[in-house]
Amino acid sequence: MLHWATGGVMALVVAACHRAPATAPLAPAAPLPTAVRQTVLDSVRRVLDQAIADGAFPGAYAVIGTRDGIVAEYGAGRLDSADATRPTSRTVWDLASLTKVVNTTSAMLQLVGSGRVALDSPVVQYLPEWKAPGAARVTVRHLLSHNAGLPAWRALYKEAATPDEAMSLVLATPLDTVPGVRFLYSDLGFILLGRLVERVSGEPLEGYGPRHVFGPAGMQETRFLPPASWRARTAPTEQDPWRQRKLRGEVHDENGARLGGVAGHAGLFSTAHDLARFARLYLNGGTLDGVRVFEAATVASFTRVQDTTVSRRALGWETPTGRNSAGQHLSAVAFGHTGFTGTSLWMDPSRNLFVLLLTNRVNPTRQNLRIGAVRAGLADAVSAVLAGAPR
Repeated sequence: MLHWATGGVMALVVAACHRAPATAPLAPAAPLPTAVRQTVLDSVRRVLDQAIADGAFPGAYAVIGTRDGIVAEYGAGRLDSADATRPTSRTVWDLASLTKVVNTTSAMLQLVGSGRVALDSPVVQYLPEWKAPGAARVTVRHLLSHNAGLPAWRALYKEAATPDEAMSLVLATPLDTVPGVRFLYSDLGFILLGRLVERVSGEPLEGYGPRHVFGPAGMQETRFLPPASWRARTAPTEQDPWRQRKLRGEVHDENGARLGGVAGHAGLFSTAHDLARFARLYLNGGTLDGVRVFEAATVASFTRVQDTTVSRRALGWETPTGRNSAGQHLSAVAFGHTGFTGTSLWMDPSRNLFVLLLTNRVNPTRQNLRIGAVRAGLADAVSAVLAGAPR
C-alpha cells in the first residue's frame, strides 16, 4: 500500500468544470482513497491543459501508475489541427527514441540475461563486419552507455538511397574519440545494437520485440511499421520538409525512414495502454501478470548508473540529473528516457511510481521546444502529490 502526503496538494486542484475524458481505465491499481486519485488526476490535468494552452503540442496522454496498476490517466487537446479527436489510451504514438529503451535495450537485457551476449565483450565479436577505425576497442557496454566514442549522428537519409546503403555508412563511420572516456548520446550506437540483436537472435528486429517482449507482456499495439488500419488513431507528427508531407503512421526520424522504418534507435509505435504495462513490467522486476519476461537481477543491473566519472547513464536508460526530464524530485534510483517526437517515460522503483507522457510536440514543426518544461513539470507536479513508496 502506498503512503501519501496531503499537505499543500490543494494548490494543484483545478476547477471542477474540467472533466477527464470518459475512457476505460488501463488497469486497476491497488486500492487508494478516491480523494487521493482525484488529486493526482487534477495535478496531471493542470499541467497538460496549461501545456495545450501554451501551444506545447496539439495533443497528449499521460498515465501515472505503480507496479500494481493505474492511479490516474488523462488525455488533452486533439490529434491534429485537422483532427479534433481527443487522445485516449489507445491512441498510437511515434515513440522516436523511446525505441532505444522499449525495444533495443529490452532485447539486449534479455540477451545479456540469458548469457548470449556479454556486456564487456567487443562488439566486433558479434558484428565482425564492423571494421570502422577504432571499432575493435568498443564493447557492448560502451554502446549501451553512449560512451563508445561514436559521433552522435550522421545524415544517412541524405547520403544513402537504400537501407543497405545506410547501414553500410553506419558500419564505416569512424570513432571520433577513445571509447569509455566521454558521454555522447549516439543514434549510431543504437543502430549498431539493433543489428547486434538481429545477429545474435537470428530474428529480424521488427519480429524480436513482439515475440519475446511485447507479446509476453500483453502489449499488442507496440510494433514497427504500423498497419494502415491504425492510421486513423495515430497522432500525426511533423509537416516534414524532407518528405514534403505531414507524417501519420510512418516514422518521423529521417534516418529511421531511410533504414526502412525499422532501426535500433527509432521507428517503434505504441499506445499508453501498452507502455503502462511496460512500465509495470520493469517496476515488477521483469514479471507481469505471472509471466516473467526479464530476469530481475538483469533489470537491476541495466537500470543502475554505470560510471559516474563519465556520466550518470545506466545501460540504455537515463537517470535523474536535476537537469533532465526527471524533474527535481524523483529518487536517485529512478530511470527513464525521452523521444524526440515528444514522448517520455520515467520509473522510480523506490517510490513504486511511473510517469508516462505521450505527445506529438513536433506537430506541425520540430522547432517547438516547449516540451522540456512540460516533462519536468509533470514529474514534479506528481511528486508534489505523492510521498515515497515503501522502500
